[in-house]
Amino acid sequence: MTPQRVPANDAGALDPRRWRALAVCLIAGFMTLLDVSIVNVALPSMQRGLGASPADVSWVVSGYTLTFGLALVPAGKLGDLLGRKTMFLGGLAFFTAVSVLCALSPNPTWLVVARLLQGVAGGLLNPQVIGMVQQLFRGPERGRAFGLYGASIAISTAVGPLAGGLLIQAAGVHSGWRWVFLVNLPIGLLAVVLGALWLPRTAARGTGRGLDLVGVLLLGGGVAAVLLPMIEQEQRSVSVRWWLLGLAAALLACFVGWETVWRRAGREPLVDLSLLRARSFGAGSAVGSVYFAGYTGLLLVLTLYLQQGHGYSALAAGATGLPFALGSAVTSTLGGRAVFRAGRTMVVAGIAAVALGLGGTAAVIGHHPHGQVWLYVLGPLLVAGLGSGLVIGPNQTLALADVPPARSGTAAAVLQTGQRVGTSLGTAVAATLFYNRLAATRGDFPRATSHSLYGATALTCVALLIAGADRFLPRRAGNETRPPLPADSPKNPRSADPV
Repeated sequence: MTPQRVPANDAGALDPRRWRALAVCLIAGFMTLLDVSIVNVALPSMQRGLGASPADVSWVVSGYTLTFGLALVPAGKLGDLLGRKTMFLGGLAFFTAVSVLCALSPNPTWLVVARLLQGVAGGLLNPQVIGMVQQLFRGPERGRAFGLYGASIAISTAVGPLAGGLLIQAAGVHSGWRWVFLVNLPIGLLAVVLGALWLPRTAARGTGRGLDLVGVLLLGGGVAAVLLPMIEQEQRSVSVRWWLLGLAAALLACFVGWETVWRRAGREPLVDLSLLRARSFGAGSAVGSVYFAGYTGLLLVLTLYLQQGHGYSALAAGATGLPFALGSAVTSTLGGRAVFRAGRTMVVAGIAAVALGLGGTAAVIGHHPHGQVWLYVLGPLLVAGLGSGLVIGPNQTLALADVPPARSGTAAAVLQTGQRVGTSLGTAVAATLFYNRLAATRGDFPRATSHSLYGATALTCVALLIAGADRFLPRRAGNETRPPLPADSPKNPRSADPV
């Protein structure tokens, strides 16, 4: 590969605009992740105002998740190669534009297609956010920055239903769903302007001998084959195509083989597989994927229970998740400051608290099915939120600690792809457990909700076991957490670039 010009901050000097740049990144990341949860409470409004079928509204949610996950790794690679500012601003402008297309949809088909495009835009944008943080910050400052990013993830997940409920209540049931998308317009335009002013420009590294298109197709096909059965299960499809999981395994195995051959030929691979052999990155990816599978079922099932079982409005059901969001926001900030001192111990403690909060919520709903349910679940939800803030940001910081900044976009995309797969798995499991028990008990919402939340608790405990093993099992002598450095890495002594 042709020697590249290394930006100043890659060479060790900290960019004085880094905190303003972080603010722009957090706004953009928050907006894309908010659209995962805010739409859920707007689905009844879409059915009334647009005449959408249950299948249509299911794809409004699932289609976004699918294309978001498919775009992540190629987008992360392009950001590493072509410059993150260019990819960030392009993805942000695209996301804002298709949000308007969603709001103006004249029919359900238009809306579904626009949501698929919105997912692509979100997938283009998000790896650049993590790549920017990795590029702009060093040491304890990086932990603080990832802590703030973790807080934005948790808040967007929990505040989405509340924000959607407020917009629908203000604009009316028939047109309120349009404002769920239109709210992105002023936020997106502001972020584009501030991003153009404050984000540092990174020099393009060039495309080597061309983008690995075969790798893109193999990985994209594998991820799609994993996600589609999960989406069908979540939609309670009559015939779930589980055989696609076998196809996914074959495609991903071919992807690994192809990447090895491609790299040995001296070309730039889509994913540097040496990252996965590093214990820090491998363990962090596994913990993140399984953890997202566990905790994301909480707010989904709780919303179903409160709205369908107790007749709560979308606004009231969304407000119930505020303790989780507030608790997570507090500890995400604190955890980011202490992550390099506490390390994996913090992540283990956080996951344990989330498991305790999930199990407590399940027990409370099972034993107090009537009356002011929201009052009983405030305590367990707060415990889960406090724990979650110690997991998402710190785990991401530790997983990426040894990744060279030049590769951080691709590494972040791999992490986020695992999280998207985990989210789809957790949502499918939570919905399946809920509806199966609801049918078996002939409409007993408390028992169905409790059963589903115990399932989410079990998945969270699996994440706890993985994090605990990484923290407490001894490392083999000579087993470094740092992955082998690529030949073009600024940190590699053989690189032509200055360090």
